[in-house]
Amino acid sequence: MQKWKVTFVDDHGEIVDEIFEREECPTDDEAARLIKERLLPVAAQLDLNDLEGRTADAGVKNLKIQNGIEIRSITPI
Repeated sequence: MQKWKVTFVDDHGEIVDEIFEREECPTDDEAARLIKERLLPVAAQLDLNDLEGRTADAGVKNLKIQNGIEIRSITPI
């Protein structure tokens, strides 16, 4: 499996790198889901995303609006 480094700005304004193993490069929306599952496991279980199905990259927007986390890049390792 390929390793991918997802770089994001957390809710404190700090740049953070997390490593995920995936067959293919995760989309921004998949990366948002992976970050939420790792950093906010309880919130990831809740279905609070009313943007799902109504807007592109709903997970990315939800992560930023509700948790203050913004994805910057996804790169292979």
